Amino acid sequence: MASLDSLFKLQEAKIRIVRRPRSTFLSQLYPPDLYLLTRLIVAAYKSAKLEAPSNGKGKSHAATVEEDDVDDTASPSALPANFFDNAEEEPEDEEGGRFFGGGVNKKTAEILDFMDERDRDDTAAAEKIDVAWLRRMALGFEKKINKNAEMRGKYEDDPHKFMASEADLDADIKGLSVLSEHPELFGEFRKLGCLASLVGLLAHENTDIAIDVVEVISELTDDEVEAEPEQWNAIVDGMIEAQLLEMLTQNLSRLNEGNESDRNGAITLRLRKLLLISMQLGVFENLASQQSLAERMVRETNITPYLLQRIQARESPISQNKQYAAELLAILLQSSPANRKKLSELNGTDILLQLLSPYRKRDPVKGGDEEEFVENVFDCVTCVVDGFEGKEAFVDSEGVELVLIMLREGKMSKPRALRLLDHALGGQSGASVCQKLVDAAGLKTIFGMFMKKVKPPKQTGSFQDSQTTEHLLGIFAALLMHLPADSASRIRTLAKFVEKDYEKIAKLIKLRTGYALRMAKVDVEIDAQRKDLGSVAEEEEMAEEWFSKRLDAGLFCLQMTDRILAWLCAEDDGAKKRISGLLGRAGGSLRDVRRTLKEQIDGMTEASDEWQQVIKDMLSTLIEFL
Repeated sequence: MASLDSLFKLQEAKIRIVRRPRSTFLSQLYPPDLYLLTRLIVAAYKSAKLEAPSNGKGKSHAATVEEDDVDDTASPSALPANFFDNAEEEPEDEEGGRFFGGGVNKKTAEILDFMDERDRDDTAAAEKIDVAWLRRMALGFEKKINKNAEMRGKYEDDPHKFMASEADLDADIKGLSVLSEHPELFGEFRKLGCLASLVGLLAHENTDIAIDVVEVISELTDDEVEAEPEQWNAIVDGMIEAQLLEMLTQNLSRLNEGNESDRNGAITLRLRKLLLISMQLGVFENLASQQSLAERMVRETNITPYLLQRIQARESPISQNKQYAAELLAILLQSSPANRKKLSELNGTDILLQLLSPYRKRDPVKGGDEEEFVENVFDCVTCVVDGFEGKEAFVDSEGVELVLIMLREGKMSKPRALRLLDHALGGQSGASVCQKLVDAAGLKTIFGMFMKKVKPPKQTGSFQDSQTTEHLLGIFAALLMHLPADSASRIRTLAKFVEKDYEKIAKLIKLRTGYALRMAKVDVEIDAQRKDLGSVAEEEEMAEEWFSKRLDAGLFCLQMTDRILAWLCAEDDGAKKRISGLLGRAGGSLRDVRRTLKEQIDGMTEASDEWQQVIKDMLSTLIEFL
């Protein structure tokens, strides 16, 4: 008679089916079938238990047990002796029997639950991920790489013969992703030298292998990995030493996103290439989280020229990769002034403005990749114009004229163009942009927006500063700061404030009154909290939160408004008289303006920053005029 082991093998397929969801199979079986299969399962389980040493010396042999010889009373303690009594009962389904319900009686359900519990125990006994496992994995990984290289070289013209080695290598690469859950092994992984082998596979002829490599690298460098800074730095530094940046940029340059000439599988191949490009951009994004790495990418690789070229590609509709390229470029530019300078040297400002030009009157498709693309391009230009080279290129490329068209005729582009203009006029080198704005007849547009769009803040309810108000006040302050004294452009700017019986000044006073009242309310709350604290250390811990509350109440707008009012008092006696009178009617005085300017000076750090020192000197001079 056949042994249970052989019988178990013959019925293995059926046993696996039984473990599927009960409603998909068991409801189709008659009770005798259930009885036979469950007896088979338990008999096999007992057979394994009965394999015990038989010679008294610790050696064992496989026991051959026939089903009829098995004593049900010798069942394991996990199963009661009468477990199979009445096993052939019809399933007790409330809906009318096995043909309408689940088809599983109570005993069978208990058996299946027992088997599920065994499966969970097996899963819990998974291999431990530690240094010993890592070393075994590293050794096997290197062997798979060498084996695949050998088979590819030996059977270059017959892919079927090296396909198996490629599949083994693919499985090992995917297995490395488990390291993202064990950052404590990052340092050891670097010491074993596997990083160089992993990075080297980026140049593998099989696109699927390269995709797996990039995916693993992306997982290991993701900011969601719960790694300590030194652990993250260890694995990233190892990848950089293995020429990761160079390999990624070379891959980006050689991959063609266009249609392949070979029609057989061309679409599938193109999709894999698009995926590989997107994932590589993701790795660059992960690494750009550190300023030093972001600067090194731009300085030592061709990533910036590639991104500029990629965002200029004509596409309709705009693809995700084009949008992602613009997003990555914005991240790199935000990371470092050196990166912004590099873009200016590549004529990047003019390229970005040309990409924005079509949106001066029309809006992108809402909620799609095109809208995100335009947002990212605006972010790129806004970052670039913060530097001297960017401001000069912005003026030379007629950026001021483009922005004014958007402010007059744009919709989606209008608030973004205003923010861009605010950044272009600000800073130490904004004088040329201020002059260009006046020469391009931009004062009418700016002051028109101020009178129509800006409203005094509400004194009750939730409040958040209007971005339009912030940017307009920043523009006015920059014009008064940078335009040369007694120049025609400065006189034209001052005339805008005093025309029509000082209506702009009256609106500024209304704004200031609203912000001052909100600030006073927040300051009272902060003072109450400060009294409840018991030490200076606790106050220092709360300082950042208090400052955030004051910003939310309109601190920046209040400071900019008082700076503008102080400039007007210093420039024009008639304006000073009107400002003093309007402040008096609102229950204030010029002393309040002076106090705000003094607070701005006190809030500046003592760092040896040339532009900051210029601001301090300017504010001190304005205080004297008040």
